[in-house]
Amino acid sequence: MITAPASAGNPTRRSTVARLPFRSGSSWSLARRILVLQAVVLVGLVAVALALLLWDANQEAERATGDRVTAIAETVAADPTVRQQIQDRTAGTAGPSGVLEPYAEQVRANTGTDFVVIMWPDGTRLTHPDRNQIGKQYLGTRDAALAGGIGVETYVGTLGPSVRAIVPITAADGQVQGMVAVGVTVERVDSLTARRLWLLAAFAAGAIIVGVIGSVLIARWVRRQTLGLGPRELARTFTYYDAVLASVHEGMLMLDRNGRIVSVNAQAQRLLGLDRSAIGRTPTEAGLPSHITAIVEADAGSTSGAEELGGTTTSDELALLDDRTLVISRRPVRVNGRPAGAVVSMRDHTELTELSGELDRVSSFSEALRAQAHESANRLHTVVSLIELGETEHAVEFALEELEMAQALADRVLDGGGNRAVEALLLAKSAQAAERGIELVVRTRVLPADLAPDQDLVTIMGNLLDNAMDVLAGQPAGQDRRIEVAASGVDDPAAGYRITVSDTGPGMSAGQAAAVFRRGWSTKQARGPAGARGLGLALVAQAVRRCGGTVVAHPGPGAVFDVWLPYDRATADPNTVPGSAGSDQPVGGHR
Repeated sequence: MITAPASAGNPTRRSTVARLPFRSGSSWSLARRILVLQAVVLVGLVAVALALLLWDANQEAERATGDRVTAIAETVAADPTVRQQIQDRTAGTAGPSGVLEPYAEQVRANTGTDFVVIMWPDGTRLTHPDRNQIGKQYLGTRDAALAGGIGVETYVGTLGPSVRAIVPITAADGQVQGMVAVGVTVERVDSLTARRLWLLAAFAAGAIIVGVIGSVLIARWVRRQTLGLGPRELARTFTYYDAVLASVHEGMLMLDRNGRIVSVNAQAQRLLGLDRSAIGRTPTEAGLPSHITAIVEADAGSTSGAEELGGTTTSDELALLDDRTLVISRRPVRVNGRPAGAVVSMRDHTELTELSGELDRVSSFSEALRAQAHESANRLHTVVSLIELGETEHAVEFALEELEMAQALADRVLDGGGNRAVEALLLAKSAQAAERGIELVVRTRVLPADLAPDQDLVTIMGNLLDNAMDVLAGQPAGQDRRIEVAASGVDDPAAGYRITVSDTGPGMSAGQAAAVFRRGWSTKQARGPAGARGLGLALVAQAVRRCGGTVVAHPGPGAVFDVWLPYDRATADPNTVPGSAGSDQPVGGHR
């Protein structure tokens, strides 16, 4: 059974992957098949090894017997009595056999051989264990002995198959005067080999027992690894698993118990910029950014996860890349109660995040319109009242003054010739700031229309202004609450534009300035309308990176954010490059 912990909201719940309902044609699991196969192979190998050992032992016994009977035959042939009897054919009334027969039988009995035959060069036997064979022809090869050498062979004689050696009895001049053959029957040799059979059988039995025990242990391990599934079940499981990974819209990345990537589907490869070479590597080795690695790896902490089952459970963690926003979840996997790795799923929330930003901007514009409507209604009532009181000139003067001040930023939007999206945003933020009692001062050169994509510029400016207004809104009444926005081209014509947003709030320490663009960083404890805090400035950094620029937060009293965006005026469309007329003029604020 495979289990994975549920979400942090329901820590007692477990998700279970049940055994597949289908079965293969055989009920044998893969572990049992391996066990039987190993047992059959083991018994076969032991049987073959035992046969080879028996054959080798038999051959070795025959070689040893050949050497032994050769030594005995040479000893008999060199015996002075034998040589004398062969040389002196007239010794004794019984001839040479009457002296040599008892001698040969004594040698045979003392050496444990089956026959000792002394013969004339023509093969006529002078001695034999069977006295009826004396005087008859020797059965065997005599060529080697007649040539003065030694012959060893296995030959079928009167006593049956035997291993025999034949050596010559020579005179001083080298002439062969007789021969000695000594042999041991094959039956006796086999009996010597049979004595070793029990030892070999005991060794084979021990090998089989050890092998079976090892096979059982391997089979148990295989059963644990395969969850008792058969080969066809495993093949179908893999097929379905591969099809699911390929068809899901979420990115799926799987880690083993050592934190190495074992599988990554096509969607995860696209979202994380990986390829198949990432398999077998850790997330760090695969080149994932550090903040992604912190979520994916097993030892990563999580603000929304729970320590459970030996691993970290992470749910819906936002992670920002240069060109997309991901929501990542991580679930540790345990098999039979033991950790087996983790499954990491990820969804592309780039479009959702952009839509959320658009909704936030629409909400800001709505608030601005509501504020303008409220202020316009008050001013209209004032004008009507002045007219009713007969203060016509005063009413006209008041209306014209208000109209000129309210139209200041609108004129910039309509006649500035720059980036209309940014100027519309500043118009809306000016009204929003006025409603919250914050002075918004815009000292900016008109930005080129093609400086950067409108969506990225609105993300950068909108989030920096929202962050500043959130900070100043919490300042005590009567304290200076002012935001300044400045934008200017750098002296080098090819160097781009610099945008600075500053406020009169408490500012940041050096440590806060270094961490302010990290996702999740915030000085506010409450959650915002769109969820967790700490995402706006991270989106600013993401948008700036997309545009190829840089953003820096300066420590000290009053927060200061510097954004640099590249822009080559030498190659830009002349119709999109604004002039400097009207630059560095305060065009907004509150009264």
